Amino acid sequence: MAKLVLGPLLRHVNDSSATVWVETDAPCDVTIAGHTARTFQVGAQHFALVLLENLGSRTEYDVRLDGETVWPRPGSDFPKPVIRTGDVRRIAFGSCRAAPHQPVGPDALDAFAQRLMSTPEQEWPQALILLGDQVYADEPTEATKQWLSDHRHGTGEPDGEVVHFAEYARLYHETWGDPEIRWLLSVVPTSMIFDDHDVRDDWNTSAVWRKEMAGKPWWRDRIRGAISSYWVYQHLGNLGPDELAKDPLYAKVKTHGADVLPLLEEFAEEADKEAAGRKSTWWSYRRDFGRARLLMVDTRSGRILEDDKRQMVSDEEFDWIERNSEGDFDHLLIGSSLPWLMPHALSHFQSLNEIGARKPGWQGRAAEKIRQALDLEHWPAFRESFDRLSRMIEKAANNGSATVCVLSGDVHHSYVAEAEFPNPTKALVTQLVCSPVHNEPPKVFEPAFRLSWSRAAAWVFRRLATLAGVPDDLMRWRKTSGPHFGNSVALLDLDGRRARYRLLSATGAETASVLLGREPQ
Repeated sequence: MAKLVLGPLLRHVNDSSATVWVETDAPCDVTIAGHTARTFQVGAQHFALVLLENLGSRTEYDVRLDGETVWPRPGSDFPKPVIRTGDVRRIAFGSCRAAPHQPVGPDALDAFAQRLMSTPEQEWPQALILLGDQVYADEPTEATKQWLSDHRHGTGEPDGEVVHFAEYARLYHETWGDPEIRWLLSVVPTSMIFDDHDVRDDWNTSAVWRKEMAGKPWWRDRIRGAISSYWVYQHLGNLGPDELAKDPLYAKVKTHGADVLPLLEEFAEEADKEAAGRKSTWWSYRRDFGRARLLMVDTRSGRILEDDKRQMVSDEEFDWIERNSEGDFDHLLIGSSLPWLMPHALSHFQSLNEIGARKPGWQGRAAEKIRQALDLEHWPAFRESFDRLSRMIEKAANNGSATVCVLSGDVHHSYVAEAEFPNPTKALVTQLVCSPVHNEPPKVFEPAFRLSWSRAAAWVFRRLATLAGVPDDLMRWRKTSGPHFGNSVALLDLDGRRARYRLLSATGAETASVLLGREPQ
């Protein structure tokens, strides 16, 4: 009899349908709420994405493998798995979650799940947005390091880092296998996107970085394992029924009838390539939550770096993002693992460094080393894309919505910043950051970030940037909450045309509460 290895994960949910993802240890039929899907095989592992249609507002469910009920487990104290459709009034989000057993302080997502278990169902969030670094491929747990050591013998692969699909799978088992997290992901629909640690620290920082990594004998296997596992564990569940029906790779996977790992690895290698300013695969996507729209922007794999170009995403993909920023909704949410608005000094420094790295000789080499050492690869370090995103946001903020909110993580502190354009926008424009969920950056980060938010540091770096030729910013911004440090989960509560950002620490304390939104003008 097949056994349930991981899941169920409740993924895409709309007004009448849902997808539920599972991993099993053998091929089988997976049945959930009367809907059945056959598993597909990846290496020695088996997966299914079950599409449930014609759902009511609330559907309790169990998971059956070849007719045998395997979830919830007998005697479980957790609330029953349930699928809720309809209005989305509360969204939880955050990024940077190391595995539960890493010694980096309390896990805020695990603590949040434990609190939800004793909270009335109507107060649960209707969506969870995970903004990158779901797994740390280059910083695994001690148990995984030992497992890698035991399974590798003279391979030449990097010590203490995962490379292949099965090794990545172990990371997902660690980070999603915790009982409270497993329950949370079974009842709250989840949208995801990767960041650098899902592949490797500094992934796609620059063309120089890509060239350096391409020269390593194990990198080809690494990118094949990283992207193929991301497609299975994260990306598939981001897609709605219509997108799944049109996805050619998913169609091949479902009908292949044998191990699809070679197929996925070939796809992954092509997806990583860049040619003529284009990528063959887009990871950005759109989700509509009632009167709110989420545009998730891929700020890692979609980068254009060759031929002296530096773009966060290609022109073609950005065109798609801009088109989907238009529409009739109350709240536009832009999911970006990397913040758009950063501490002022750090923002100006990144734009300044981009210019320095373009210079020939020792100056360019020095700037590149600084870029990689200090992780200077956020939106302001891709100045062309930073300005294009700013123009798109300004336009969207005058199209009838009440708020435009950029949801981000990555920077190991949390804050709210409000943007002000020369011509006041109808909608409130904010940058909302929650990072980390479960991590512990070096102690120097806290004073460094506090300093980078200071007016004096902002003035100095803006002057230097101007002298170097960095154009003026298209807007001003001011921090309205933070910086907040420590492991946290953020909540975005939607109430008509108003919204509220709340930051919950791992202890459950509310460390920030900011009201967002304006009345129509």
